[in-house]
Amino acid sequence: MKKHWKSLAERNTKSDTHSKNDIPKGNLEQLLDIFDGDQSASKSNRRDFLKLCGYSLAISTVLASCENSVQKAIPYLIKPEEITPGKANYYASSYVNGSDYCSILIKTREGRPIKIEGNDLSVVSHGGTSARVQASILGLYDTNRYKFPKIEDTKASWEELDQEIRKTLEAFKNSNEKLVLLTPSIYSPSSRQIIKAFQQAYPNIDWIQYDSSSSSAMIQANEMCFDKTGISEYRFDNADLIVSFDADFLGNWLDSVEHIRQYSKKRKLSDANTSMSRHIQYESRLSLTGSNADYRITVKPSEQALLMAQLYNEILILKDKDNYQLTDSSEDIKELAKELWKNKGKSLVLAGENDIDKQVLVNAINFELENYGITLRVDKQLKTKQAKDEDMEDLLSDMKSGKVKGLLCYDVNPVFDYYKGSELAQAIKKLPFSVALSKEPNETSDLFNYIAPDNHYLESWNDLEPRTSRYSLMQPGIRPLFDTRQFQSSLLAWMGKETDYLKYIQNYWEQNMYPLQAAYPNFISFWQHTLQKGVFEPKTDSVFDTKFSHQNMDELMSEISKLSASDGVELQVYESIAIGNGSMANNPWLQELPDPITKVCWDNYLTISPKQAAELDLETGDVVELNSKAKFPVYILPGQANNTIAIASGYGRTVCGVVGKNVGVNVAEWISFSGQTRQNITGNVKLQKTGEKYELAMTQTHHSMEGRAIVKEATLSEYLNNPAAGNEVDHEFDNAGIYEKPNFPDHHWGLVVDLNSCVGCGACSVACQSENNVPVVGKKEVIRAHEMSWIRIDRYFSGNEDNPEVFFQPVMCQHCDNAPCENVCPVAATTHSSEGLNQMAYNRCIGTRYCGNNCPYKVRRFNWFDFTKADSIPNNLHDIAEMTIDLKRMVLNPDVVIRAKGVIEKCSMCVQRIQDGKLNAKLKGKPVKDGEIKTACQQACPSGAIIFGDLNDKESQLVKETTSKRNYHLLEEIHTLPSVSYLTKIRNKISNQT
Repeated sequence: MKKHWKSLAERNTKSDTHSKNDIPKGNLEQLLDIFDGDQSASKSNRRDFLKLCGYSLAISTVLASCENSVQKAIPYLIKPEEITPGKANYYASSYVNGSDYCSILIKTREGRPIKIEGNDLSVVSHGGTSARVQASILGLYDTNRYKFPKIEDTKASWEELDQEIRKTLEAFKNSNEKLVLLTPSIYSPSSRQIIKAFQQAYPNIDWIQYDSSSSSAMIQANEMCFDKTGISEYRFDNADLIVSFDADFLGNWLDSVEHIRQYSKKRKLSDANTSMSRHIQYESRLSLTGSNADYRITVKPSEQALLMAQLYNEILILKDKDNYQLTDSSEDIKELAKELWKNKGKSLVLAGENDIDKQVLVNAINFELENYGITLRVDKQLKTKQAKDEDMEDLLSDMKSGKVKGLLCYDVNPVFDYYKGSELAQAIKKLPFSVALSKEPNETSDLFNYIAPDNHYLESWNDLEPRTSRYSLMQPGIRPLFDTRQFQSSLLAWMGKETDYLKYIQNYWEQNMYPLQAAYPNFISFWQHTLQKGVFEPKTDSVFDTKFSHQNMDELMSEISKLSASDGVELQVYESIAIGNGSMANNPWLQELPDPITKVCWDNYLTISPKQAAELDLETGDVVELNSKAKFPVYILPGQANNTIAIASGYGRTVCGVVGKNVGVNVAEWISFSGQTRQNITGNVKLQKTGEKYELAMTQTHHSMEGRAIVKEATLSEYLNNPAAGNEVDHEFDNAGIYEKPNFPDHHWGLVVDLNSCVGCGACSVACQSENNVPVVGKKEVIRAHEMSWIRIDRYFSGNEDNPEVFFQPVMCQHCDNAPCENVCPVAATTHSSEGLNQMAYNRCIGTRYCGNNCPYKVRRFNWFDFTKADSIPNNLHDIAEMTIDLKRMVLNPDVVIRAKGVIEKCSMCVQRIQDGKLNAKLKGKPVKDGEIKTACQQACPSGAIIFGDLNDKESQLVKETTSKRNYHLLEEIHTLPSVSYLTKIRNKISNQT
């Protein structure tokens, strides 16, 4: 049969269900001859050609309609009571990924989770989230996940797997051969009880906890100093002065969501509150925390221990206590000691390195400053990290020597992220028995005999205790999509017990949690209310009695006094804000999230100081070889300490989905073991320029201030003298336009961003992406400035390039009342609503991009390609089947239109949420209350930097912020009248100091 087609794409498709016999032969052949360039057919006159074209259009429409797949809507015959089609349900739960924790709400539509929100009822996370928490929803629909159990890489049933594993476990038990259960830190009370019961059933099994990002030094230092094993609870909201030595507590150090909320709470300014904390940061790499500091001092990692010892010594001198013979302290250290002494009981000193000596020093400093019990407590501990590094060292040694005969590995990937991963891989291959309890394939599970796939956390039940006496529950938002089973149920099955983990949790809580309260008369009522809230935080009496005691303090200070800074180049390995330890490397939302500082995505790279780059004749994008082992592209980073370099871990995955595979380079081998802990610092490394070039995907280069006052700043002293400091020319252009100021009689929606609260973490960007179905475009398109993010966080430097000040500014559509985009659209696709929103009619947009060219804020995005497959038509039955089971489409928000290629899109201020809020208020017969409607970016922000509301509501928080003297709009001189405004950045420093 001769194939008929209306485009080259259709002509090249494999399927062909129609022939030329379906229409009159002569006309079709004549038309095809004309299209094929046949000379005899081209003699037809113009009128005949147009007739044929019109005829062919009608025929092609018929053919296309025949090829479209049939979309079937299956109604509820028996509708679940809790589900109303078109209305979202929310379930309180908890996010867990290794040591990452957050109390959350799961938003579901028609039984499928589509969005993660923070739980306001939690005193730990306070309703905040991180970029990784927001992006975790995508992992549920990852087709790379294990879909069924496996025995020797062959599909098996759970019955077959359980039978074989139980038989093998009994055999090893009878022969008393050592097995090891390797897990991340387990802070689930019921899970810990199951593991202990599992060990009782099989006494030959040892349990080892392993954290890819170790805090072992803090645990051991607290044990040495206070006889309490664990990590202290930190309270940044009680600290007037924060001094941090390389602790990136706003980034990846311990619990950033909680720390950001506490930190920003102490730095918010208003007419009623004119005080803010002071933050001083010592570090080598310009971190997210350092970029937010009031003062930042660049030091090499090898210099920090001596500085901390000198600081401790100066505090002892101020207290008239016995001190130590050290080299003379600098004036800066002496002044810092005095300032800390003035703030004793209200200060906080931190150390980020996994070094026991440094952690002992900060414990001693905080004790002498009387901070324990106020800004930090040892009796109330963080429980998300419990692993000790020595245990992993012993495990590898025992595996290599043959003492360990089998390994059960749950939710960790040490072959990838352990510094001796290659040795561990060889040891695993020699084991006669290995079981992986992982969600998806990774470098470690790929080597195991048995695969018992674990559920995604959104499919799981669990309980957690992330802080002492701070409990939360995890409940599923959907049934397991694949034939998977929870880790806890697998252990119960291998013990021959009932595998219903939910019943196990309920029994545990009835025995242990229910007696801790008196509000509910029976357990069923208590359980239902707790499950609905998601958290249980009983009141516990805690008598604080912390006494510092370190028998080897004299020896420690003596050893530190002999230290001197290294002359060579020092390498620091750190976790990226987006990818973390690499377990979420297959998540495209995180891969495309720009690093807050460098604004690079889809890669890791080597950061180097401008001075050192000049010495080595390097530019950003040059490739260097590190110690003749690995090659990295260079990024010249202002603020990097000289003779130091830094590289992010978590990249270089080899057993991963298509998104994260072979992205970047694995740097785990550059971590070392020193004393009792793993160290992420390597000294005396060598760099060699290769002459090669590598193109990095950077988003910050797409936008610039161009000398305009986009970011406004002042010091605290200037602000106290003049609340409009840094913003003196505000509102100068109120009457600059030729148009009358528009009037909005009902609502006038607006938004304020407090630059003093925004830390640049990126949670808002991923939340917007999740809420509004914003597509990922990939590295090549980002390089071409085609990224689609509706909200970007611009990063600006000022001052000296060796140690600049850093400013973050979220920028989205400004919803201008005099919008330049609206005047130039030839088809009125972008219009202004009666409530002050700049709207986009996607079906009307023809892609001229005039609006984008005329937007002074460059916040409009153009769909160059069909990233969302919104207008894709399947060509055959195979393609139809593929679209049917495309799980990633299940994450799409049905309240937001899926945009096809060729249209402009941009921030809508979450108009779907606005409409939902208005409808709910209408049903209640009440006006919309301030705070009832929240945009996705506002709700996700852990710092509370974004305030949304009605500018017509004079009692709203938004109006209070807009009337502040710190409030300003971007590019006021062009009189676009934006509905988005900003509050000036204030730093707590003396005006004449840098």
